[in-house]
Amino acid sequence: MTTTATNSLPLPPSLYAATAVPPLQLPPLDADRNVAVAIVGGGFAGLSTALHLAEQGVETLVLEAREPGWGASGNNGGQLNPGLKLDPDTVEAEFGGDLGARMIAFSYNTPVFTLELIRRLGIACAARQNGTLRAAYHESHARAVEATATQCIRRDMPVRLLDRQELRQITGTDRYLRALFDARGGDVHPLNYARGLARAVLAVGSAIHARTPAVSLSREGTRWRIDTPRAIIRADKVLIATNGFSDDLWPGLKRTIVPLFSSIAATAPLREDVAREIMPTRSVLYESGHITVYYRVDTSNRLLMGGRGPMHWISDPNAVAYLMRYAERLWPAVRGIAWTHGWNSRLAMTADHYPHVHEPAAGLLAYLGCNGRGVALATAMGQQLARRLIGGETTPIDMPLTAIKPIRFHAAWPVAVRSAVMVGRLRDRLGL
Repeated sequence: MTTTATNSLPLPPSLYAATAVPPLQLPPLDADRNVAVAIVGGGFAGLSTALHLAEQGVETLVLEAREPGWGASGNNGGQLNPGLKLDPDTVEAEFGGDLGARMIAFSYNTPVFTLELIRRLGIACAARQNGTLRAAYHESHARAVEATATQCIRRDMPVRLLDRQELRQITGTDRYLRALFDARGGDVHPLNYARGLARAVLAVGSAIHARTPAVSLSREGTRWRIDTPRAIIRADKVLIATNGFSDDLWPGLKRTIVPLFSSIAATAPLREDVAREIMPTRSVLYESGHITVYYRVDTSNRLLMGGRGPMHWISDPNAVAYLMRYAERLWPAVRGIAWTHGWNSRLAMTADHYPHVHEPAAGLLAYLGCNGRGVALATAMGQQLARRLIGGETTPIDMPLTAIKPIRFHAAWPVAVRSAVMVGRLRDRLGL
């Protein structure tokens, strides 16, 4: 998922890294190669695209500056959440009845697609389908949740609107007024999933080269040329799937997203009596608000709390002490429980809150901007991107292809993000 910018950083010290299957031994590229498709980025989008290409007989090579799952793919909240950030009615109003309807049907089914892929490939990654809760604790946010639920129900989705009493039973806290429950959601151990997906890519004949950053990308006759530190790749087509770690490999691309850090703190395994009271149905939850907090209890009965944190790398749960305090507010029984891990990684947020697919030149695709829904969305997008790469520019996919439009004053994003987080937290406290 990375190119050159983070090549010297170690794997984030996550709970996932401490409990994952061993990484694959993937040598750096040290000899020139000619392939049909080269993919820059070994996260979920890049790996899934490589898999779906190779399964159709397309010779594919993946370049990863670190190792598969090193970035946000292997370090996220592990939630498989349906849908896009914006409501279905908004999507259809912006993109029309045809493409808009396809975007909705595709995005809301991404957890199902991902879980079916995991089962088909036999990836051991603690995958579960216990549903997603989008929960609100202020009346204004509750009205927004109700509106989303109404739109989903009108489209015959497996969605229910839950009241406070039902939520108390499902979550173990009386914090929430309303929630949308979508039965398609679930969770995974994301690093095990990334490594399992990489193993599946190798099994169908594609190559993955770790510790091989893409240094430059240029046109060479009718083909693309990618320079790496030790070798050159020539490819008919290229996919850039670097998300929150996008750099200057293609002009302007990194200025189309805001690379936010998202942080997670994890407890030691909870006592059995506590584990039975917290999220007893083991649904995952993310809050409806300006600054989202999300959490789940994993298969080892560890509580994982995620949200915005420092805009730099962390390695200790104390760096996001507010998440631990918030957990105690939700469930006083967790007071005194040890918090064993704290880590973060960079996500890619877009100004319009949609994932972006760009085709800035013939035979070149770029995909980035999952906006916090990357596990399922990026996986399912792999099939869509593979379809486009095989079929060419006349092949439709279920997401719009848009021009690269750099965000104005992009260089100021760290200051802007800090300000937005402060304002968002204040608005959430006030219910605005």
